[in-house]
Amino acid sequence: MTQKCPHIIATSVCGALHKVKGLQCQDYYCTKSLGHKAVAVVSDGAGSAKYGKIGAKVVCETMCDILLKANMKNIQKSVAKAVEIARQKLIFHRYNKSKSENELINFSATVVGAFYHNGEGMFFHIGDGAGIAFSAGNYDDFTISEPENGAYSCETYFYTMSDWKEFLRFKRFTDINRLILMTDGVTGFVFGNEGCEIRQNFLIPIVEYLESEQDKKRAFNALRNTLNDRKAQRINPDDKTMLWIKLP
Repeated sequence: MTQKCPHIIATSVCGALHKVKGLQCQDYYCTKSLGHKAVAVVSDGAGSAKYGKIGAKVVCETMCDILLKANMKNIQKSVAKAVEIARQKLIFHRYNKSKSENELINFSATVVGAFYHNGEGMFFHIGDGAGIAFSAGNYDDFTISEPENGAYSCETYFYTMSDWKEFLRFKRFTDINRLILMTDGVTGFVFGNEGCEIRQNFLIPIVEYLESEQDKKRAFNALRNTLNDRKAQRINPDDKTMLWIKLP
């Protein structure tokens, strides 16, 4: 019998602030699946970091490669190992001239991802951005991996920090069939009351459209247009990434 694969719609759009400065989008996302196993990761490269996009790309791709071979029993150790490997890649990256941990600040990026296998899943998270797990049509019961900021609302945590392990968080979820991951350019639209509640009038129309649209290209364009809307860019000029997964 043919196994069903996850259905994924995702996009990253450049924020208005970066467009004005002639910069590229610093966000990145990656997904991989095998049978009833799926891994998805999104990352926001810090705008203040010279190579933030590289830091975001390296961690997303590294984590997807490694975690696709993991299982739920060892997932936390596997996540930590994947972050360590991503950091090592950046230490030896050609733009890290000194080949030292001190220069990882130039690749600063957040991480929010999810691992899913046979009905069970785990969010892993460093910094802001968010993850949401739920069942199709049930908008009263969400499992959320919340954003985490520092002492100031504009301050967050990165996997490139020397003390990154102190900020690595996990949250388990079960009995769900939908996942959403997003960077902080989107969280302000999705969450209200200082991150304590979901703004369903924004999220639900997007989810229901993605559920009903059979044409993957049209669904992708609709999501991209929503994030790239002039009003949305005016409200939040940051880069924006949103990733939706319909699990098998």
